[in-house]
Amino acid sequence: MSAIARLSVTRSLAYQRVVARQATLSQARAIQTSSTRGDIDSAAKFIGAGAATVGVAGSGAGIGSVFGSLIIGYARNPSLKQQLFSYAILGFALSEAMGLFCLMMAFLLLF
Repeated sequence: MSAIARLSVTRSLAYQRVVARQATLSQARAIQTSSTRGDIDSAAKFIGAGAATVGVAGSGAGIGSVFGSLIIGYARNPSLKQQLFSYAILGFALSEAMGLFCLMMAFLLLF
């Protein structure tokens, strides 16, 4: 084999090795980037769902406040028992609805 032929064969093998290395590096970068992006998206979902469920605690506090006020109102004026109770049920329903809306938003963010 002549020296020119050996030079061209050696050069083409070296070029193929460089191309193969670049291909594996670009594949590794693409896999690493997509995995990191998926982790960030997943973390953002969990953080958003956790922030949305804070409203459920507010709903519980609201329900406690409504029935606490019912007891105080009934203790002050027992003759208004029926009217106070209907207002308390209305306050309970509105407070519970807001808690359920917060819970629904958390599940929408997760799924």
